[in-house]
Amino acid sequence: MRTERKPTRLDRVFARLDREPERPELLDAPEMSRHRFALFAGTLAFYLAIVWAVVITSWLVRLDWQVMFFRPYQQWPEIHAFVDYYVVLGQRGPTAVMVAAWLGWRSWRQHTLRPLLALGVSLLLLNATVGAAKYGMGRLGPHYATTIGANEMWLGGDIFPSGHTANAVVTWGILAYLASTHRARRWLSALSAVTSLGVGMSTVYLGTHWLSDVLLGWAAGLLILLALPWFEPLITRAEAWILGLRDRLYARIGRERTARRPLGPPVAVAPPGSARPEAPAREPVA
Repeated sequence: MRTERKPTRLDRVFARLDREPERPELLDAPEMSRHRFALFAGTLAFYLAIVWAVVITSWLVRLDWQVMFFRPYQQWPEIHAFVDYYVVLGQRGPTAVMVAAWLGWRSWRQHTLRPLLALGVSLLLLNATVGAAKYGMGRLGPHYATTIGANEMWLGGDIFPSGHTANAVVTWGILAYLASTHRARRWLSALSAVTSLGVGMSTVYLGTHWLSDVLLGWAAGLLILLALPWFEPLITRAEAWILGLRDRLYARIGRERTARRPLGPPVAVAPPGSARPEAPAREPVA
């Protein structure tokens, strides 16, 4: 006698997750409102002001040199080991893997590709904008500075703006951007702000970035997050295209399996005019 397997706790968890709604019920995708556009314009003005202040070798460059000569890693050596680990929260590889794993879980749970696509768009924007600014302005870092008091621009460097800081703002900020409740968005926004602030200060402590690099990195990452609503229609079309491609692929595989389904065993056909053989008698079974 065959008995059915008793469902385990893991089976019940997956059964419950399969009943989850396709999209969050409380918050939709953010829109480019007037308030958000004003923040974007103000952040862009701050970005351009930092670049201009460094180009003309203003007080900000002098502050950079003062912080560099202060050498924070020599003033507080007892936290050096902790900062070495903490700064990893701004590296692209580890942070992208962690956030992609969480957003992949959300995509599977909510039956939508939007979280992963939003992360992909934000990282592409980060590579395009921050990478172009880095190599376009070519600023040298504190460890490779050549002239005391100079802005070290257009000398083949790649530290302006700070990639660690911008990556921390975007990677952890995308979690707040994709939050499904107002409370989660507030808490995740505060957490991502504190994390990116700590990553930026960690690079200044280690002497790998000027203070102005960190300021520009914060602005660069915030600009990407504020600009994401403009790319929501593109994300929606990409999701529809990918899901449509999946459905067409599944339909094609189903048709091929139906066409290749093996036929039943051959049946003997009696020649015309011959008597049909009778089935053999079977012994009755009590």
